[in-house]
Amino acid sequence: MRVVEERHQVVVGIRVVGEPSQLVHRVDVGRAVLGVLHPFRRLEVDLEQAGLVELVRLDPTLRLDIRYAGSDNFLGTPLYSQARAFLQRPAAEALVRVQQSLAREGLGLLVFDGYRPWYVTRMFWDATPEHQHHFVGDPVKGSRHNRGCAVDLTLVDLRSGKPLPMPSLYDEFTERAYPAYAGGSAQERANRDHLRAAMEREGFTVYEFEWWHFDYRDWQSWPIGNLRFEDIERR
Repeated sequence: MRVVEERHQVVVGIRVVGEPSQLVHRVDVGRAVLGVLHPFRRLEVDLEQAGLVELVRLDPTLRLDIRYAGSDNFLGTPLYSQARAFLQRPAAEALVRVQQSLAREGLGLLVFDGYRPWYVTRMFWDATPEHQHHFVGDPVKGSRHNRGCAVDLTLVDLRSGKPLPMPSLYDEFTERAYPAYAGGSAQERANRDHLRAAMEREGFTVYEFEWWHFDYRDWQSWPIGNLRFEDIERR
């Protein structure tokens, strides 16, 4: 993808997303990037001071595949400069307990995303068609990812290191992503439901449109943040 500003116009690559079920949308990444970062909105809240912690420093056995640090995501372009994942401490400690419980079964967690700066949520919203806005957070309200209380993840087999099959891909904007989706194979649904049960035991709730998205309890009590990863102190 390339983004070029010429005489107040933006020339960008267009990515097609959502191939299954004939549900597709096209996103103009360049317009979203320029709209948010020029001028760049800053929030006053310092989430690092509010207790944001890096997951792998709390439990090095957690595996990461931070999709928004690369191009393998629904916008097709990197949005984070670093492949790191953060949560508020209570949520992070609960996630570690999930990881420890799953390890006894030969399973583990593969984290796609945790805390997400507000400006990225704004980019998601601007780049997504209105009829699919339920798949992304509303920047006016701020998302649970912005508060450091939401995590995107899946299950991984510890022996092979491979993710378990699920009914949909991560960040797939179709009904196959719904936690209650009845299609797919029996094994895919069993894996999805096993992940949900493990997370719910530690106080997480699945998002009704995404099997991979879990919110930690009391998320409303945490502030919305806009810190970039490189501005968060390692601890």
